[in-house]
Amino acid sequence: MGTARVSVRDRLGQALFERVAGPDGAKQSDRIHNRPGPRWFEPDSAIVRVHSDASMFIGGIRALLLQTLHPAAMRAVAEHSGYRGDMWGRLARTSTFLATTTFGHAEDAQTAVDVVRRIHAKVTGTMPDGTPYAASDPHLLRWVHVAEVDSFLLAHQVYGKQPLDQAGRDEYVAQVGVIAERLGVVDPPQTEAELREALAAYRPELRGTPEAREAVGYLLFKPPLPLPARAPYGVLVAAAVALMPVWTRLPLRLPWLPVGERTVVRALGGLATGTIRWAMTPSQAARAAADA
Repeated sequence: MGTARVSVRDRLGQALFERVAGPDGAKQSDRIHNRPGPRWFEPDSAIVRVHSDASMFIGGIRALLLQTLHPAAMRAVAEHSGYRGDMWGRLARTSTFLATTTFGHAEDAQTAVDVVRRIHAKVTGTMPDGTPYAASDPHLLRWVHVAEVDSFLLAHQVYGKQPLDQAGRDEYVAQVGVIAERLGVVDPPQTEAELREALAAYRPELRGTPEAREAVGYLLFKPPLPLPARAPYGVLVAAAVALMPVWTRLPLRLPWLPVGERTVVRALGGLATGTIRWAMTPSQAARAAADA
C-alpha cells in the first residue's frame, strides 16, 4: 500500500511539473536550483516561501483574471499572446521566469529579465480609439506587477502552508519590487499598504472589455486539458474566482456566491492545494532514485 501511495505521488507530481514547467522543465530546474553562485534572494526569504508554495497555482489564475481588467494590457495580450493556442507554453515560460528570478543564479536571473524586456520592446499596437499602447510602458508594467503581487500574496495568505505575518508580507512586496524595477517598473510598491494604494489608483482605468471577457471565458471554460483533469482544474479556478474583489465580478461576468465561496469553495481549494503540495514533494523513493 505504501509503495503504491508513493508511486501515485511521484506520477502526479511529475505530471504537474511537466504541465507547469514544460518539456524542458527538468533541465531548467537543474540549472535554476543547482548552479552554484549568488542569488538575488536568501533561501529563507519571503519571496522564496511564497513562490515555492502550491498556493501559486490559485494565485496565478487570479492574477490572469485581474490583469484582464486593464484595457491596454488586455489588448496587448489579445494581439500578441498565444494564449488561445499555446496556453501551456505560455504558462511554462512564465513559471520558468518566476523560478529563475526567485531561486536561480543572479546571472541567470538578469538574463531572464533581459529576455522579457526585449520581448516587451516589440509589443506595440493601437487601442480602438487610436491611442497607442506598448508593453514596455512603465505604467502598464506597474499594473501587471501589482495585480500579480496582490494575487500571489492573497492566495498564499488563504491557502499557503505558512502564511506570512505583517513583516513578512511587507518583505515579499519589497522583494518582488526588486524584479519589477529591473523589468522597467517605476516606483513599485514596497509595503502591503503601498500595494493597496497602487491597486486603488488603477481602479478608474479598469473595465471589462470584449477581449477581457473572451480571455476569461477561455481560461475558465476552455482549458486545453484532458477530461480527467478538468474537475481538479475547476476547483483551482473556483478558488481563484472566490479571491477576486466583488467589484470585478460584473465587468468580467464572474459568479458571486458569497456563502459558498467562504465554505465549500474554500474547503475544496484547501484540499486542492494540499494535494498539489503533497504531490510536488518528492517521496523518499524518488529522492533515493535521484541520488543513486
